[in-house]
Amino acid sequence: MHKPLELFPWNANFETGISSIDQQHQTLVELINELAQHLAIESDSLTLSRIFTKLTDYAIYHFNSEENVWEQHLANYPSFTHHVDEHQKFIETIGDLQKAENDKPLNQNIEDILGFLIHWLIGHILENDMRMAKVVLALQSGSTIEEAEQQAEHQMSNVLRTMIETTRDMYDNLTQLTLTLMREKHVRTGLEKKLQLAATVFDNTLESICITDPNHIIISANPAFYKTSGYPEAEVIGKSLSAIKSGLNDELLSNSIVDSSHKQEHWGQEITSRNKNGELQSEWLSLSSVQNETGDIEYCVGIFSNISQLIQSQQKLERLAHHDPLTGLANRLLLTDRFYSSIANAKRNHEHFATCFLDLDGFKPVNDTYTHAAGDIVLCVIAERIKSVLRENDTIARVGGDEFVLLLNNLHAEDNCQQTLDRLLTEISLPIAINEIQQVSVSASIGVANFPKHGTDMIKLLANADQAMYIAKQRGKSQYAYSTNEIS
Repeated sequence: MHKPLELFPWNANFETGISSIDQQHQTLVELINELAQHLAIESDSLTLSRIFTKLTDYAIYHFNSEENVWEQHLANYPSFTHHVDEHQKFIETIGDLQKAENDKPLNQNIEDILGFLIHWLIGHILENDMRMAKVVLALQSGSTIEEAEQQAEHQMSNVLRTMIETTRDMYDNLTQLTLTLMREKHVRTGLEKKLQLAATVFDNTLESICITDPNHIIISANPAFYKTSGYPEAEVIGKSLSAIKSGLNDELLSNSIVDSSHKQEHWGQEITSRNKNGELQSEWLSLSSVQNETGDIEYCVGIFSNISQLIQSQQKLERLAHHDPLTGLANRLLLTDRFYSSIANAKRNHEHFATCFLDLDGFKPVNDTYTHAAGDIVLCVIAERIKSVLRENDTIARVGGDEFVLLLNNLHAEDNCQQTLDRLLTEISLPIAINEIQQVSVSASIGVANFPKHGTDMIKLLANADQAMYIAKQRGKSQYAYSTNEIS
């Protein structure tokens, strides 16, 4: 249920610091809001009178309780006598307002009473009671009456007075508006509200919506449907839904829609259709059936949510998760997956594959001399050169700054990759332009571990290939070396 509108919302700024008084103030506020609610829904005069009497009786009880608190500490305090007088004036004013109800329309009279109550309650709580409470609390903490008065005066500064005036102005402006909103909320029936909301959503939502008969002939659609499909209203109304959404042409899919909409009332699935211009659109279709009083399907409502951007974002995220952001090569995560595939394929086909650990020679001086931007250019060029040498079923991954791992698959013998390795060394050693006038050259040292000769799992193969790479560097760089660690 919705929380009722409050004419006078309570908040912590109204608390005096004396809990018994604050609780009674909150009850007074609740009674004022209850009176406003009945005014808003135009209750009969007997109901309003009963609520009003309840409010008056409670106010008298509260005044007596409050005065007992003040009297314990401020019996001789001039403001105490003034406070008691204010209470009495309140009761007298309420009586005068009640007597005037025969001279005014009921609503006008109650609005006048509410206006008086709100103004009085704000001043009563924020000005008089707040000041009295601060004096009492200071006395309870051991201050003298003079010290307590000074503390209260200091705390009741111009800032608080400004807040009081602002609050009064706020309630002056909002009272009529709140009462109007309360009345409108009561007058509107649930059905009218649902119809208005549905019409607004239907016309303004970004989702494409169409309404069909039980045979999926379109009888209505919203502006978003016409816009995304590319068809004007004249070419949509009276047509089969599958004629507009080509992704629904499959007979089995259409039968599933009919069956689900009849039996389960809801059906949903991703579909891909072409709009009038021939552009592909990926959409999530939610189809719901609307039944009449006898349980027969009267309409079907189709909601098409464009998920093309979502799919593109998902693909982008998946690529970022599995690829090196600089070179676009596979990263360690994707390399692990490719390793499992290479091992499984080699075992199934009784083949070999080579794990190559490639480290660039002379890359650090490029970074140190020409900046990291030049180094990035070199890495990207090297990545492209390696890809140009490898086959489609091979894998290349960047696993560190200038470190790469290659998986050369489908080898029928352990030394079938020598030609590929020679080409790699040649391509990598070619000069690389880092700007319009400067070129740099790097080479590569490659360590090779063969499956299953040098290992049957990823960790062992990588470790042996890494060790072999250092052997290649020790031999003078721009070379490759095979692992010497054979498994028994």
